[in-house]
Amino acid sequence: MQFPSFPAVALLLHAASAHHSLPRKPLESLYVTHAALSPAGPLEVIQLYKPVSIPESTRCNVQQTLMQHTFASSYGVPYVGKYTPPGCDFNSVIIEWTVTVAGRQFDRLAEMYLGDIEVWRTSTAEPTASGIVFRYQKDLSMYLSLWKTPQDVIFSLNNVFDSTYTGAFNTTLVATFFYDSTEPAHADSILPISPQLGSSGAPSIFTLPGDVATVEHILPLNVTHASVSIAATGQSNEEFWYTNALQSDIDTFDPTVGALLGYGPFREVQLFIDDQLAGVAWPFPSIFTGGIAPGFWRPVAGLDAYDLRDYEIDITPFLPHLLDGAPHAFTIKVVGVDDNGGNGAATLSEQSINSYWLVSGKLFLFHGDEAYTGPHDAPLITGAPAIDTSSVVRARNGTNETLEYGVTASRVHTVSSAFGTWTQSLSYSNTGSLRNAGLTQLNTQHTEGTAAAVLKSAPRFSSTLRYTYPITVNTTYTFSGANTTIAATLDRGLQIETSGRPDLSTFSFAAGPVALDTQQIGRAAYSNAPNASYSFGSMEQTFREQSYGSVYTRHVKSRNLTIVYDEAS
Repeated sequence: MQFPSFPAVALLLHAASAHHSLPRKPLESLYVTHAALSPAGPLEVIQLYKPVSIPESTRCNVQQTLMQHTFASSYGVPYVGKYTPPGCDFNSVIIEWTVTVAGRQFDRLAEMYLGDIEVWRTSTAEPTASGIVFRYQKDLSMYLSLWKTPQDVIFSLNNVFDSTYTGAFNTTLVATFFYDSTEPAHADSILPISPQLGSSGAPSIFTLPGDVATVEHILPLNVTHASVSIAATGQSNEEFWYTNALQSDIDTFDPTVGALLGYGPFREVQLFIDDQLAGVAWPFPSIFTGGIAPGFWRPVAGLDAYDLRDYEIDITPFLPHLLDGAPHAFTIKVVGVDDNGGNGAATLSEQSINSYWLVSGKLFLFHGDEAYTGPHDAPLITGAPAIDTSSVVRARNGTNETLEYGVTASRVHTVSSAFGTWTQSLSYSNTGSLRNAGLTQLNTQHTEGTAAAVLKSAPRFSSTLRYTYPITVNTTYTFSGANTTIAATLDRGLQIETSGRPDLSTFSFAAGPVALDTQQIGRAAYSNAPNASYSFGSMEQTFREQSYGSVYTRHVKSRNLTIVYDEAS
């Protein structure tokens, strides 16, 4: 539960958003969490998603425990285990993660790796004094070529465990291997875009800014279709990037809240191939179970909190350039806004982000029967972003009282070659308002995009995608002596429509067509006094997903640790 824009306040209230950040000294009165409200037994904290189905299979249906481990003082100490494929013919793999934890603890980011390749990014729920439990199932069949060979399973969950942070995460990870008679497509080979530290038992992840997130690979000459998936998550001063003020305005409320977090509320994740822009992603505003106000997220976690989606970029149009037997560089960057003083047109820069973003990627390669022998021309790339910023400060009696700022952005990006065309069209807006000398903040953001792959070398992988993710966050902070209160409201959504491909998508989480529509609307309050802290909240979520020829719907309402309404199809 970190205050989105104000680091001075965040250091006082830092109650839930440590994830991968270095341990910080907390206010000792915090984390007597919900003692008056905790139920007698473990509270189940759920994320709404369409249940993963495992069809009956006579050829193979085997379970294997990949991990049974407690993450206590695990900062920089991941779990490392050995995986051996089961001795039966399988083409699908589904994992189930079960976690119990009790006490005082932050929510934590976690990643699962098979060797050097990150295959799943998730996060934990924040516990209560009497304990919580949460579970999640995920289809990881897109990594079949990795599952077919022995692997090091590396699971990173950086946690601090001491007299203050008393929650240890007891985890079990089980994989089910089975044969799906529909025979979905799978990549023939998968290559990492990571530091490739798996052989030393370390997580293979880049931290930006700071690291140079570049690797080189020589691709097989018979590749007909290729895509890149990127996992990118803002942490520390970038966790609430969508509420950040323009850099030119960060000192507006120095006397009351200190310097604001800057570089604006817009971020772009970029993929470069040999210094040529292959594609971009405009990130989803993730909120973890301590974010904004913890009362929002008990017992219903935020959208995708247990399963952070990868961003997919089809690089098939680059293949004539890449299939020459030589090494080629793949680079991930995260950029923010160089705002030009909030006065019109702005530019993007790697220097315009705070610390920090955790990123990794992987190449999915699909092989054909013959090696490519044609010309190795670079693809034709067109398109540039249009970024505009605005800012107005209003003062009374020489004291700044309000700040209004805004960012709009648009981009059409096209990559084309003899192998096909990849086109992205994106639009974005964020209006921010800081009032009450900076203690009340409202941000309304809307991101939408389309993507289309029209592929001549692999027509069945041609696809279209449309997505939107709006969010409105309103928070008011009040200080009275040693007491602090937060009142917050939230309205956020996620819509995805895709024609799909024959392989499993790391973004839509399904093969084939998908139509997803979900929304959360909530209200929460937080207060702390010496030796106690309290969170209250209500949340309503609707969820509808059509995939694999069936529709799943669920409508849930929660209030103060209790689900008061729950209807599923």
